Amino acid sequence: MLTLTFEAIGTQWQIDSTEPLGDALELLIRERIAEFDLAYSRFRDDSLVSQLRRASGSIKLPDDAAPLFDLYRRLYDLTGGAVTPLVGASLEQLGYDSTYRLRPEGPARPALAWEEAIAWDGETLTAHRPVTVDVGAAGKGYLVDIVGGILAHHGHEEFIVDAGGDMLRHGPGTIRVGLEHPTDPTRAIGVVELGTGAICASATNRRAWGEGLHHVIDPVTGLPTRSVLATWALASTALEADGLATALFFTSPERLASEFHFQYVIVDSTGRVTYSPDLSGEMFL
Repeated sequence: MLTLTFEAIGTQWQIDSTEPLGDALELLIRERIAEFDLAYSRFRDDSLVSQLRRASGSIKLPDDAAPLFDLYRRLYDLTGGAVTPLVGASLEQLGYDSTYRLRPEGPARPALAWEEAIAWDGETLTAHRPVTVDVGAAGKGYLVDIVGGILAHHGHEEFIVDAGGDMLRHGPGTIRVGLEHPTDPTRAIGVVELGTGAICASATNRRAWGEGLHHVIDPVTGLPTRSVLATWALASTALEADGLATALFFTSPERLASEFHFQYVIVDSTGRVTYSPDLSGEMFL
């Protein structure tokens, strides 16, 4: 495998491929990631979604926005509103803002309800009031899929795209992927076999700051969740795996399985591990 590594959207990327990408394809990938960031980053004042922070109104999202926001709507309904793109203001209140203040500012801020705050018609996102949109629950996974799609379009048949642990693989056979212990990064709690498909994780020890502050927010309270330490989801796309990994903090895998086909691992706050009966791998704990 040939390996390309670079930093983008605040995380480390690694692309492994059997054939060299070439300078032109590498540039195309970097430019596509930059376009995604310019559309969806809440950390940029010049991003498309930041327009809705300053004033209510409507924005025409990029042509490929529909899968991302359609997934958010499905997960919002399945989790009773827990997975939502409206937790941006809650995160900023806790200090996770564009300046990386990393200090809470006043009381927690619960998220607004979808119908109260926004409307999505498949192309246009309308804000009924100023809102801070945050697509962190599924956006990075979707961008991994987009990069994988570029590679496939340009004739690459075997590759791995890994963006900070959100991984998409295409090719024959399987690879073994270790599951990092959520409180001890030197250990693994298990190993899964990944074929053509994706694995994404969400953990409270990642994007954490201050005492008990992390990025997985309960929109009802505006505070970080407490009952789950880490989740992993394996699905056909990184978009679904990323969103499902977040959803597993708030609802049962059985409920999610009513609409999605996936495998999972969950570590709760007591250290108890639960996982799919058909998990492609083995657990050590």
